[in-house]
Amino acid sequence: MGLFERYLSLWVALCIAAGMVAGVASPGAFAAIAAFEYANVNLVVAVFIWVMIYPMMVNVDFASLRDVGAKPKGLCITLVVNWIIKPFTMAALGVFFFEYVFAGFVDPQTAQEYIAGMILLGVAPCTAMVFVWSQLVRGDANYTLVQVSINDLIMVFAFAPLAALLLGVTNIVVPWNTLLLSVVLYVVVPLVAGFITRRALDGAGSDERISQFTARLKPFSILGLLATVVLLFGFQAQTILDKPLVIALIAVPLLIQSYGIFFIAYGWAYLWRVPFTTAAPAALIGTSNFFELAVAVSISLFGLHSGAALATVVGVLVEVPVMLSLVALANGTRRHFT
Repeated sequence: MGLFERYLSLWVALCIAAGMVAGVASPGAFAAIAAFEYANVNLVVAVFIWVMIYPMMVNVDFASLRDVGAKPKGLCITLVVNWIIKPFTMAALGVFFFEYVFAGFVDPQTAQEYIAGMILLGVAPCTAMVFVWSQLVRGDANYTLVQVSINDLIMVFAFAPLAALLLGVTNIVVPWNTLLLSVVLYVVVPLVAGFITRRALDGAGSDERISQFTARLKPFSILGLLATVVLLFGFQAQTILDKPLVIALIAVPLLIQSYGIFFIAYGWAYLWRVPFTTAAPAALIGTSNFFELAVAVSISLFGLHSGAALATVVGVLVEVPVMLSLVALANGTRRHFT
């Protein structure tokens, strides 16, 4: 991991503080940025999101799909966890905590927005940091690439219906046209752009040019994420100052979800006698989130000032320390696998 990835939570925390200070000091500037939108898409945030997502999509190699049958057990675990278990457990935890446990701390409307943000995190499996987690446990690189490629293809078709289903179950009204537009803008367009770029760079059949290209873009990708965090917390500054415990409240179900999903996938892999080089990436892939997509969609659906947008950014804050702790756990239990 590079300096930015290793200390991403620190950078996010600093950007949260910067956004809070700026939001209180210059509310008019943030109001002007919030008004710069078209079809429910804030154009400033959209640019930052695209800068984040595009380099990740260049790493996706659909040619790897020819190896889809090489690790069937690991693939089964991650697909079931990502698309059948994880979205529903996240929705259930959101409802449990914000409609019952924390009901006295937040008003019902805001609680629904927090639940919506968590659901969007739950239906967005990770596509970028997964490569980092897999490397840290010395996992099977080919398996990781196959899983990411398949997840991206499934996401194009399943993200919108699954998000709409779970949001509908929790009585949150979702405009289908906005949701579909978000999927096109933040999944389909970057995925196609990444595919075209990869084909152009990979003319000689070598990944070296692709690696060099994505390495040059990586700082811009992280800066896009951090700039988005500054903006979101600038918009939410007054709300957070009025309710300072809100970040901790949102973090509780997210932490339970992350550790719970990891142990489900990792335990399943152990009982199924999946080799560690597949088992560890399978569990980590199932645990990690495509938080960039969740942030973008929450903004489009519910607005920059919404609790949903805030919940997805809290997901960014907790993601890295949680995943690093799970990497350490996986490496410490390697000897128990084949």
